[in-house]
This record gives sequence, structure tokens and C-alpha cells, in this order.
Amino acid sequence: MNATVSSSASAVPDVIDRLAGIAPGSHLDRVRAQREQARTHAQQSYLSLFAPVPPLIGNFEIVDRFAIAAFVAGLHGQAEAARFYADGLAGQGAEAAVLEAIAGETKRGAAAGPYGRYPAGPLSAEDAAGPSYAVGDAQRQVLGERLSSALAHAHLLVFHPRDASAAALQSLLDAGWSSTEIVTLSQLVAFLAFQIRVVTGLGALAQRPVTLVD
Repeated sequence: MNATVSSSASAVPDVIDRLAGIAPGSHLDRVRAQREQARTHAQQSYLSLFAPVPPLIGNFEIVDRFAIAAFVAGLHGQAEAARFYADGLAGQGAEAAVLEAIAGETKRGAAAGPYGRYPAGPLSAEDAAGPSYAVGDAQRQVLGERLSSALAHAHLLVFHPRDASAAALQSLLDAGWSSTEIVTLSQLVAFLAFQIRVVTGLGALAQRPVTLVD
């Protein structure tokens, strides 16, 4: 992940506030202000992933980051975040066929999870079988091998984190991803899980009486 962001990107409104519908001066705005460093770091993480200072490290293009983010947010079932990243994908100039392919793959990849198997031991009782995922042939033609392999890896991290393996990483390398790009890809998926959990939590707080959250 690039560590810095451009000055213009620093003016981007707080994304978590936007996704959670937090207005300036509202009680949830005041709640977040009590953890200002956490708020700042979350926004900086978003900007580092989606608006980094050029040149980019490797070939992980911004348009592909938004494509993967739209897919992952859809897998998490967070409609507002999925729309936000799909709009971002369109804003990056993605073709309509790519937008349709990402939307279609999000529906194809939907599951409940988490699935997978732990190493033999006490946690084996929690082993759960679940569907594996690969991009459909028609969509693969549109998205290409590189982005298709990234979607498969993202699906693995969201629904099958216990099944992460050297073979899964090798499939990314075989599709042209460098080690550095794979780290950034995994950071992106992890960040989205964090961001969506925060938005969901703030949404729950918004349903409670103000006196209980102030």
C-alpha cells in the first residue's frame, strides 16, 4: 500500500461518514470525533488504496481496485458500499461491459460463509463446506485473466479464509500478479471488511436513541 496520498485526494470527504450517512454536527459525527485518530487513519487507508500518489507501485491499476472493491462490497451485502465502489469504477472510465460483468459476478459469487477447514484439532468441529468460486467463462473474456484471478482470490479471502494456500497465491502469480501487488490486493480486501463493519456498526448506533450514544 502506498503510504501517502495527493493533496487533492486529501480533500475527499470522509468515505465512512458518507456510507453511514453521517451529517456534520450529528450525534454520530460527535461519536466519531471522540476517536479522531481512528477516523483519520481509516480515511487515509482508503486514500492510500484508491487515490495513491503516483507513480503506482507495480501495475495494480486504480480501475481494477474499484472493480475488486465493488465485487467485495457486494459479497459482503453492503448495498451502499457496493454502489459507492461501482460508481467509482464507472468514474474511472470502465466500459459498460466491465460494469455488467462485475455486477454479474457479484451475484454469482454470493454466499453465506465463512467456509473452510481448520487444521485437525479442536476447531475442526467448526469446519464448514461451501461453494468454491471462479469467474464465469463469458465474464472472463471481458475482465481478462488478471482481474478474474483477483476476483477469485478476493472471494477466497471473504468466504474461505481458512483455505488460503500457497496454490491460491501461485494462481495469482501465474496470472501476472507480483508479490507486492498481491499484498496490496489482500490489504484492499481486508480494508473493505473493516470499512464495511464500521459502517454497519454506525448504522446500528443510528437506530438507538441519541441519549444512548452521546
